[in-house]
Amino acid sequence: MNARLATLVLRRIGAALCSLLFVVVAIFVLTAALPGDVADMLLGQNATPDATQALRHALHLDQPLWLRFVHWCGGMLQGNAGNSLLTGRPVSEMLAPRLYNSLLLAGATTLVAVPLALVLGLACATWRHTVFDRVMTVLTLGIVSVPAFLIATVSVFVFAVQFRVVPALSDIRSIHSVGQFFLTFAMPVATLASITMAQMIRMIRACMIDVFSAPYMEMAVIKGVPPIRIMLHHALPNAIGPVANAIALSLSSLLGGVVVIETIFNYPGLAQLMVDSVMSRDVPIIQACTLLFCMTYLFLTTLADIVALASVPKGRGA
Repeated sequence: MNARLATLVLRRIGAALCSLLFVVVAIFVLTAALPGDVADMLLGQNATPDATQALRHALHLDQPLWLRFVHWCGGMLQGNAGNSLLTGRPVSEMLAPRLYNSLLLAGATTLVAVPLALVLGLACATWRHTVFDRVMTVLTLGIVSVPAFLIATVSVFVFAVQFRVVPALSDIRSIHSVGQFFLTFAMPVATLASITMAQMIRMIRACMIDVFSAPYMEMAVIKGVPPIRIMLHHALPNAIGPVANAIALSLSSLLGGVVVIETIFNYPGLAQLMVDSVMSRDVPIIQACTLLFCMTYLFLTTLADIVALASVPKGRGA
């Protein structure tokens, strides 16, 4: 059984590496196909063709696409993402503080979303088909159906413009106390957490209902085992794998919301840097940011699959 599990895990990791290879090629080809020329943007409309050609040569933009791809992959393997085309600064130097800010936002969102989603998901599964379960189903379906930018915009209008209880923009440079930290992160964390929790609650509810309907759970009920003991000793241990899988998948979907949330709240994270770089055609930064997002997504989804493969409920075999 262990050998079979190891084989399945290795296959999943191999599939993730193949996906990463495809992502690397796709990122480079798509960024190379972006309209506009950074040399024209840097020199302006009055630039001469000779000056434009000289700048393109200095930036290695006149090299064949395949050669630029080889140089880029070689640099990435060595941890060198190149230099910004606009500022000339190393890309890694520009990414480091933004990555820290994005990890801080994602970490705060995870600390809020995961415990609440676990409690609410378990409650919905325990009291399924009750008024509480129906209300939570309607709320989660509504949140999942609404785009992230609309939730963020409505939140800004209600809490920052109308009631003025929190700032509309997240300026982390003005944080000098714990209270300022909570005020600054309140809007982006609440918006991201609500989106992530809606998906997580539905998945955890489905996982727990599947566990509750197992034959060994019905046998425990027939034998008169107390509900608390059923939950703690039978349901939760056998649901750890599916629940962890649901959490990892939900957190992977958080990456898409980060791009929208950081832009709307002017949060100085990695996603906002990527959006600004797209506007200025700073290709090395776009490539590095996109690759980081894709690698994080592949890691979380691969981790979710491995957890699902490794979690074989013990009670089902008893």
